[in-house]
Amino acid sequence: MYVVIGGAGLAGVNLAQKLINLGHTVAVIDIDPKACRYAREQVGVMAFDGSAVSTEVLLEAGIRRANCLVAVLRNDALNLAMVTLAKHYGVPNILSRMRHPDFAEPLRLAGANHIISTVELAVSTMVNAIEYPQVQSMMHFEHGQIEVLKLLIPNNCYVVNRTVAEIAQDSRFPKGSLIIGYQPHRHDDLMIPDGSTVLEADSTVLIVTKPGSLHQVINFIEGCTS
Repeated sequence: MYVVIGGAGLAGVNLAQKLINLGHTVAVIDIDPKACRYAREQVGVMAFDGSAVSTEVLLEAGIRRANCLVAVLRNDALNLAMVTLAKHYGVPNILSRMRHPDFAEPLRLAGANHIISTVELAVSTMVNAIEYPQVQSMMHFEHGQIEVLKLLIPNNCYVVNRTVAEIAQDSRFPKGSLIIGYQPHRHDDLMIPDGSTVLEADSTVLIVTKPGSLHQVINFIEGCTS
């Protein structure tokens, strides 16, 4: 996949590095020549000096053949302009960072397929860390209608040495929740469990549930001792 990234700051460079590691071809655009030089020398991406909202620079960076464009420029107005130009040049997948919520609708109307609110993401992460300190990580989908959480299984928990099928059939396990991932040990790969998978102590599970069932899931995993 050919990805064009507007902005060679921390977000842009780190994203470029991860995409390169995944085998994608990446071009970065930034008005700062030093940032571009760093991206070339340290990350190994193509980097173009100039404005990411300049049609001349975008064409030089290969906007017409881009499969995806990511706007992570220094302010929302510039990101909006870049999204508009990407839509004009027919980029099928357009992502944009957003700082102020007032830009959400303009970015959507301009053609952004995905809008990542940095403030909302940070606040949500902090709230989850405060309210659910035992949860290793949590992701939200469908505007918060679905939650995926990563939980460690304590030694004295009821679910230890029981199968996924037994847990699913337990009346105390919230309905509509599902164990979708299992990591037996910290250094093992994450696997997709089936009904016969036995959960071990100090292993990790990924559980999908609804926001209203979060407390029930956590209480079941942590407080259900034998």
